[in-house]
Amino acid sequence: MIEQIYNYFTIDVLYMWINLGVIPFWFILIVFPQSHLSRYVVTTIFPFLLLSGVYIYILYRSFIVGYDFDANFSLYLGLVELSRLFEDNLYLTLFWTHFVAINLFIGGWMVKDSQKYYINKVLMSVPLIITYLIGPIGLFIYWIIRIFYAKKLNLYE
Repeated sequence: MIEQIYNYFTIDVLYMWINLGVIPFWFILIVFPQSHLSRYVVTTIFPFLLLSGVYIYILYRSFIVGYDFDANFSLYLGLVELSRLFEDNLYLTLFWTHFVAINLFIGGWMVKDSQKYYINKVLMSVPLIITYLIGPIGLFIYWIIRIFYAKKLNLYE
């Protein structure tokens, strides 16, 4: 049975499940940011436990096939080395899981922070959708909105 599970969870299938799996969390963050479901499921550690499990599984698969983890440090040497790393589907899926988890964390933080300043949830849907698609720009847009609602420019709280 374990062999069947192992054969089912190929890198392509994992990539599909990662992308489909975060959509309900983002839907709840965007449409129901003040619900109990958002507060107790989405903005807690639960989604990150799931994504961490996927991350660990990909690391395990990488270890089994003999992936050269020391070569990962070459990504700091230039774009050619980085593009060489992205040729490997295991590394690419690992990177994508990392990206999706960080964007979801930022989205959850934005929802919690926006509730402190009573930012309109319809207005919040714009930076949340943009954060889902292209994280840093959504965070930047949220900071602009936050400055107007908080009436101050404070980077540390």
